[in-house]
Amino acid sequence: MSSTGVAATSAPASAALPSIRARIDPGRDYIRAPLIAPLLRLNDAGHAGYHLRVPVNGETPLVARELLADDYCLLTFRHPDVAQAARPGQFVMIKPGASAELPLRRPFSILAVDREQATFSLFVKRVGASSRALSQLCPGEVATCLGPLGRPFAAPPPGAVPLLIAGGYGVAPLIFLARELMRDGHLPCLFYGGRSAKDLALAGMTEALGTPVHFATNDGSRGQAGLVTESLERHLDAYSQPAALYACGPQPMLRAVARIAETRGLPAQLSLDPWMGCGVGICLSCVVRLRRAGEARAKYRCACTEGPVIDAHEIVWDEPADATREEAR
Repeated sequence: MSSTGVAATSAPASAALPSIRARIDPGRDYIRAPLIAPLLRLNDAGHAGYHLRVPVNGETPLVARELLADDYCLLTFRHPDVAQAARPGQFVMIKPGASAELPLRRPFSILAVDREQATFSLFVKRVGASSRALSQLCPGEVATCLGPLGRPFAAPPPGAVPLLIAGGYGVAPLIFLARELMRDGHLPCLFYGGRSAKDLALAGMTEALGTPVHFATNDGSRGQAGLVTESLERHLDAYSQPAALYACGPQPMLRAVARIAETRGLPAQLSLDPWMGCGVGICLSCVVRLRRAGEARAKYRCACTEGPVIDAHEIVWDEPADATREEAR
């Protein structure tokens, strides 16, 4: 890991396992075997899931809530382990309260951490029953949280300008990333898009980062009219310096960023947002098709443990139906 929290290239998992086990405190409520196994295993291609910290499970109190317009809110929880260990691109699995009324936790990317105050913050859009119940918590009430989880963003190649592309509430991990990159001496450029100005609920927060921000809305109500990826391409056409792309947002936007990266020969890391039931590689609900260097065919891999941040050049967006059926047998 770099000093800022942006992940550097990880060591082989075989070298990391002894130190991981040495850090397990029997007094803490860790998720234990067999649930921890997917976080530590090497897959058949020799890649390790993110394994530098064992996720911690427990109740976490809400310390602040800020309601925003149009079904958005900011929630801040006290959780020393997440606050200390989380890196940009990672997420938590969280649900309101400690009862089984809403049995499944939901994944939320981490927006910010305050290590001195031992808190982390989430940007929540109220959509379904779980997100609405979570947003209705009052300070002092608790949520059940497992985290931090997943593979974070990696540092950009030397000399490359980080270009961050956010769609809607996908801006959350990129704000976290922008802050960490700036602490490391980078000056990222953020592209923030949505259907309309109301979908840019954290516009003020992005402007306060102190880095260039380009807004784009489909209806032209704020910034450039059109898709945020169109704004990105205009920027790439105008500047010739090396760039590294980072993106989080809806799948059509991520596919467009992957296409731009492929066409222009740019490195790109995408934070995927598939449906997740467990966050630790057990339920297999978040599998995506990846084809890594040297592999003849794509393989299903869990986005929760192999991602959510994945190299755009490894993602297989379209596969023949018969190939999918063949591998499923």
